[in-house]
Amino acid sequence: MRCEHCGREAVTYIRYNGTHLCGEHFARYVEKRVKREIRKQIDVHPGDDIAVAVSGGKDSMVALKIVSSVFGEVNGTRVHAITIDEGIEGYRPPSVDIVRRFCESNGIEFHLRSFSELGVTMDAVAPVSGESSPCTYCGVFRRRLMNDEARRIGAKFLATGHNLDDMCQSIMMNFVRGDVERLARLGPHTKVQPGLIPRFLPLRLIPEKESLLYAIVTGLEFWDGECPYWKEALRNQYRDIVDDLEDRTPGARYSILSSYDTLRPILREEYAQSDLHLCQCGEPTVGDRCKGCELLDEARRRIEGQNSAP
Repeated sequence: MRCEHCGREAVTYIRYNGTHLCGEHFARYVEKRVKREIRKQIDVHPGDDIAVAVSGGKDSMVALKIVSSVFGEVNGTRVHAITIDEGIEGYRPPSVDIVRRFCESNGIEFHLRSFSELGVTMDAVAPVSGESSPCTYCGVFRRRLMNDEARRIGAKFLATGHNLDDMCQSIMMNFVRGDVERLARLGPHTKVQPGLIPRFLPLRLIPEKESLLYAIVTGLEFWDGECPYWKEALRNQYRDIVDDLEDRTPGARYSILSSYDTLRPILREEYAQSDLHLCQCGEPTVGDRCKGCELLDEARRRIEGQNSAP
């Protein structure tokens, strides 16, 4: 098959719109949509600092590459990459090196935070996570450190690498669980809260497979290692559901997200975001203590209990 724009050999066929594209035009296709989505989500002024949460995987690396191409010293803004080391031996260290190399080559400020600052590692937490998935602890601790670092460097916005598949899975998860309030709070964030750096989602409209292909055709280095704890995540069930829907009806993912976007204003009016205040740790929370502190105490107790067991 040939590219519909230039006649060169196509590298992909996009089922949901019926087009064949070569590597160059596919990359432009992705970049155009991501840049348009960034403009829709955030309003950046010269001198602003933009942070990107980067694990080193394909999605976060693509987000970092495109965000850094949109914002930079030429526009008077500064881009920062924030990487979190969860303490997973053999999995995280190689990806940290990839992020650091990219930042050094592209003049991006690199920031590394670690679960060890909290006194835990995921290798210690996972075996004692009990009925909860290790991902429950990991997600909360990662978000805490990402937000803390973005706040420390004075970032106005924090980008994450969530793609279209991630968004649809989250929508389905919250819908099935009946958690309408959480559904209303899905990013991108539009309300600035004390201590909480607003998130934006550059890859919100990019399917996971397109993110992977973009990384490949542009020669972007990324880490494709598999987290040893991923199989226990509840999200995997919804990944299969969304994949099956897309396979049967190309474009289903866009329909799910489009339906959510139509309902989101209504949801946010009905479930207005609660005013936040700061936990004793400095993180924003609705209650007396943030979820991070609660889970951290729980994890420490379980680890100490396991270590003291005969």
